[in-house]
Amino acid sequence: MGFPVNRLYDRSPRVLALAYLCVGALLVPAVDVAVASLVGGGGAAWSPARLAGGWTAVALSSLFVYGALTYHRRQAETVRRELETSNQQLQVLSRVFRHNIRNDLNVIRGYADLLADRVDDDRSRECLETIRRTTDDVVAISEKLRVIEETSPDPPAGRIDLVSAAREAAADVDDPDVTVTMEAPGEAWIRADRSVEYPIREVFENAVTHNDESSRRIDARIEENGTTTCLEVRDNGPGIPPDERAVLRAERETPLSHASSIGLWLVKWMCETQGGTVGFETSDDGTTVRLRFDSADVVQRAEGSGGGRTRGDGRPTSRVP
Repeated sequence: MGFPVNRLYDRSPRVLALAYLCVGALLVPAVDVAVASLVGGGGAAWSPARLAGGWTAVALSSLFVYGALTYHRRQAETVRRELETSNQQLQVLSRVFRHNIRNDLNVIRGYADLLADRVDDDRSRECLETIRRTTDDVVAISEKLRVIEETSPDPPAGRIDLVSAAREAAADVDDPDVTVTMEAPGEAWIRADRSVEYPIREVFENAVTHNDESSRRIDARIEENGTTTCLEVRDNGPGIPPDERAVLRAERETPLSHASSIGLWLVKWMCETQGGTVGFETSDDGTTVRLRFDSADVVQRAEGSGGGRTRGDGRPTSRVP
């Protein structure tokens, strides 16, 4: 068993500095004796001047230790209070946005539906449709915020079949004009919990929503590579704008540089919460998103598949309905 480090950090700087002083004071004569015995001058080890010099050095260094510990303890306390304040503010803002603002948007949506039955000209109908579409978009954002808020920050303890999750997300692409193909093994178990389904679904939704080509296509592939398993989703759309990719790489937003949707942030945050990574690659042929996770070991796969079910050997390419 190792030394309980948390107990050490729980002690006050004064107690730690005093303990350092006491141990150092005992070590000074012990070290002098050990050195003197090695060089053959045991009597010189007990020189009052040498002991006084050693004890003075220990006393001065204990003062330095006390000052350094006090400074870092105060800094840590300040950071802790700032984090608590920030978390509280985020929780309040999220709650207000998801409840109050969402309710107001539903009222706006309802009145827009009522007005749609009372207007005759096409221009007014277009304006009302814009209002309804915009309110629906903001409500969708509130749902994504709810997903992020409810996600546990703790490392995942379970396992998920990535193939099953990806096929379900692909099947939810309800658009007859989109061709979806998937190349995958029979199953591929990863270290994750059920919340990993949200970023997977978001990747497929983005591939459809932000693709304005006349013939839209999504090609998905799952590959296992030793300790990791990768889901690759490729579309033939215009790709992620360079400024949005820069925001994700910088991991912060500024007034002049920000992502147009929370969807990409959701994919990034939730994959990293699951211990995974996200990669984006854009070319003239479209965008490729790669979600990489830690693979579950063989025993976990057997347990998770219902008692010994083995992975399929084939990797067929099929159209997902």
